[in-house]
Formats: sequence, structure tokens, C-alpha cells
Amino acid sequence: MAYNQQTANRIREFLFEKELAFEEKTMFGFLCFFLDDKILFGTKIDKQSSEDLLLCRVGEEVHEKVIEYNDVLPMGSNGRTMKGFVFVTENGHHKQKDLENWLQLCLNHNPFAKASPSKKK
Repeated sequence: MAYNQQTANRIREFLFEKELAFEEKTMFGFLCFFLDDKILFGTKIDKQSSEDLLLCRVGEEVHEKVIEYNDVLPMGSNGRTMKGFVFVTENGHHKQKDLENWLQLCLNHNPFAKASPSKKK
């Protein structure tokens, strides 16, 4: 799994400053950050473009607005878009202020997001 260590550290610093008890897990080639057993965001290097992508869980309502932004790509596969999740390209989160805005948007949605079902061992 390839991800930009600097981006991951910037995310960690943001979460530490907020004094949040978050978890990190690797999923689908991403380093993902969770709060209350719900995914917030993730980071990875895209294999095809070598671009540093930020995965954001923004919710379906916000999705419709932000999908129109420059530097935002839909998340999906096989022609299906996952509503509520977007990719932000490196240009869209390179500046600290931009990154923090995206991360805060995800934090704002988190109380309304559904937790992933627990997996039985």
C-alpha cells in the first residue's frame, strides 16, 4: 500500500489538535482514519497517475455540491458512484487550509454516518 507519509502526518496532526480518539486501518489500498468506528477519510497514491489522493466521506447531501468542484473526483467502480464519498486530488488538498477544510467537512458528517457492521470473528 502506497500513501504519502507527509499527508498522513498532516491528517494525524489535525486529529491530535482536535483531541479525537481516532483509529487507523488499511483498506482498499488506502490508509484510512476512523472515528467512532466510522470512516472519516483516507489517503493513498493512485497507481495510474501517481497522485496523492484524499478520500473524503462527506455525506450524500454535501456530495452533490462538492462533486462539481475542481480537483474533486467521484468515488466508484464499474461505472457506479458511491454517493457520499469523493476523492480530492493533490491540488485540492496541498494547502494546509484546504486540507483542514476537507477534514472538517468529514468530521461534520461523522455523527450522521452509519457505522460499518461489526465482523464476527
